[in-house]
Formats: sequence, C-alpha cells, structure tokens
Amino acid sequence: MAPTSYQAPMRGDKEEKTTYSQTTGSNLAQSKTAVSKLLEGKGDDVFSVRPNETIHSVVNILKEKRIGAVLVTDQNGALQGILSERDIVRRMADTPGQTLPQSVEDLMTKEVKTCTTDDLLNDVLKTMTEGRFRHMPVLRDGKLCGVITIGDVVHFRLKELEYEALRMKQMIVG
Repeated sequence: MAPTSYQAPMRGDKEEKTTYSQTTGSNLAQSKTAVSKLLEGKGDDVFSVRPNETIHSVVNILKEKRIGAVLVTDQNGALQGILSERDIVRRMADTPGQTLPQSVEDLMTKEVKTCTTDDLLNDVLKTMTEGRFRHMPVLRDGKLCGVITIGDVVHFRLKELEYEALRMKQMIVG
C-alpha cells in the first residue's frame, strides 16, 4: 500500500510547463538554406585551368592551393569540365609513368553537374551523394561564381544544427 502522502500524477499536472525536446519532425526537417548562404562564408574562389594544359600543371595547382579539383574553362570563363584528384589517380593506375604529360581535356569530366546560388543545400547534398562526386560548380545568371564541396555542405549544415540546438537550450533555460 502506498504511503498516504503519495498522490499519483494526474492528467494536466504539467500543463503550465512546456518542453522543447527534439521531435522526428524537427530532426528530419528540410533545411531551407540556399547555396548563396554557404558561399557568403566560404567565398567565391574558383580555380580553373584550360583544356590544353597538362596534368602535371594541374597536380601542382591542387597541391599549392590545397584543393581536390579544378574547373576547366575556356578563354571566356565558360565551364568546359571538371578534373579531380580521383580522376588523376585513376588515370595514373591505367597509364603508370605516362599520366603527367597528358592533357586536361583527355581526363576531365565533360558533363558537369552544377547548382545555382538559389538551390537548397539539402538538394545539392543529395545530388552529390547520389552522383558520388564531391565538388560542384555554382552558377549565378549562367556564370561561374564559386565551387562547393560535399564537406562544405556537411560542415555548414552541422553548424546550423548546433545553432538550432543552442537556441533551443536557451529557450529551455531562459
């Protein structure tokens, strides 16, 4: 038998208190953040080469700039392709000792998936994941204005989630 001072909880006992715990809806909510927001913090640096340059020159740029891919553009800056470290490594396996003198045009991916500054980060992340590539050129009014990586998108999204969690924590405490 329960002590006489004990009272079982009653419906409505906690109506005054509101909780702000995460829900399935909040955890799976689509971020409405556009690519332009990511570029604001990252910058709009675009490293590009011409199709007739050698793989050797690209390797030096990748090393110098500490990047994983370069865009291939024509003399007017129009996108012609993309060349990544992976592309180069795969070719090195196929043509050992003969890769560095080859031209960019021979190795580059010609059909490049791009996004615009208005595209949502979650959509871009999905495209990159499904396509199994890590670099995506960004276009504004049909012209190159940046490059984002899958790492950029994931890092940005994690920062968003940390900020949301901090706000929720402040709401509970404050």
